[in-house]
Order: sequence, then structure tokens, then C-alpha cells
Amino acid sequence: MTIDKKVTPYKDSTLNKKEQVEKMFDTISGNYDGLNRVISFGTDIKWRKKVLAMVINHNPKTILDIATGTGDLAIKFAENTSASKIIGLDLSEGMLDVARKKISETKLENKVDFVKGDSETLPFEDNSFNVITVSFGIRNFENLEKGLSEILRVLKPKGLFVILETSIPTKFPFKQGYQFHSKVLLPIIGKLFSKDKDAYSYLSESAAAFPYGEKLNNILRKIGFISVVNKPQTFGVATIYSATK
Repeated sequence: MTIDKKVTPYKDSTLNKKEQVEKMFDTISGNYDGLNRVISFGTDIKWRKKVLAMVINHNPKTILDIATGTGDLAIKFAENTSASKIIGLDLSEGMLDVARKKISETKLENKVDFVKGDSETLPFEDNSFNVITVSFGIRNFENLEKGLSEILRVLKPKGLFVILETSIPTKFPFKQGYQFHSKVLLPIIGKLFSKDKDAYSYLSESAAAFPYGEKLNNILRKIGFISVVNKPQTFGVATIYSATK
């Protein structure tokens, strides 16, 4: 199963989804962090803290943060774990530039490597990482199963894989509130504060089209992950998934 190919940032573009996503994040990288706080009303910070706690509890020596964006989570791993190798990987050089500036001339500069790369052809050996995380990036994969297979390949046996991703509430009134937020508020905020008016409409549409809950659990199991668990957050507007190998 893959995400509907029609859900892309730029409807009239001849670029493939991966190229469009890279272009989009390059464009919005400068104000991405601030807009995230506004759009999620700050709740994304709380969700990331839960992911961080899961990673700390695993006591990893090696960590890969895929779709690292501006590096917030990778930096938290560097600050709060004793891991000797932490890599933040992203398609967008614009996002990575922001991430590198955050740790420039700090004690974390030698603890985190920010690498441009493709989640569907990871540039790492088999069984390389104790922990792999993806936060709000997995729905941007062009081929979901290929990306998940690559993650399984580079995850060490008994390693921890954590996904944080948007999902859709199923109960009234949270379902209706979510639809208003994603279809009305989010595109308006995006148009007001971002120079890319299509980006935040895409982020809303891609979230709606993405398989979540038990559907994503079943895809993870099909790929070969075991001990798959999903935990809805904040009435179901996001979900944290965990799995192992």
C-alpha cells in the first residue's frame, strides 16, 4: 500500500512527489518551526517529549532521526542521551541548514550529524541503529512500503522504531474540530505566514490521505516489524507508533 500519488504539494508540477516535497521544505524552512508551534497550539512539543522519553528508556548507542527537518528531535537526543552516534537525515538542504545553525559553535556540534538523504535508499549498512525515529515525515514518503523496508533493514535486531504522525480523530466533537482546523485554519495560517501558499494545504491533504491507526500497524507488520503498538495523542489528532525487529 502506498499513499495516493495525487496528494502532492504542487498540483501542476511535472516533478515527482519526492522532488516536490524537497522543493516545498526548502521554501518554508525559514519559518517552519514557528508555524508548527502556531498550527499545533504548541502540542507538538508535548508529543515530541513522549518520543524522547521512549528513546531515553531504550538507552541507545546509535540513533537515526529520519525527516529530521530543522533538527529539533535529533538535538534533544544529543542533549538527553549518551548515544555516541546521532544522525538527522532529510531530503531538504534548506531544512538541514536551519538545523546545522542551531548547533553551530555549541558543544553539540560534534555529537549530531545532519545528512541530506533519501529515506527510501538509506545510505547506511544493515543493522546500523539501535533507535530510528520519524516525526511528521512518514506521510511524505513517495513509496511508503519501500521507505519502511529500508528502515527495517538499517534497524538493529531488538532496536526501537518510533513514528510520530498526524491522524484523524473519530469521535464527536474532536473529528469536526480537526476537520475545521485542517481544512480551514491551517491553509489560512500557511498563506498568511508562508511564502509558499500550497505547502500548508498539502500538509493538510496528505494527513487526511495517510493510513493511520490499525491500517498503519498492519503495513508495519507486513513489512516485517514486530511488537507494533499505536497510541493516539490529544483526542487522536496525532499518533505515536512503536515497533521493533
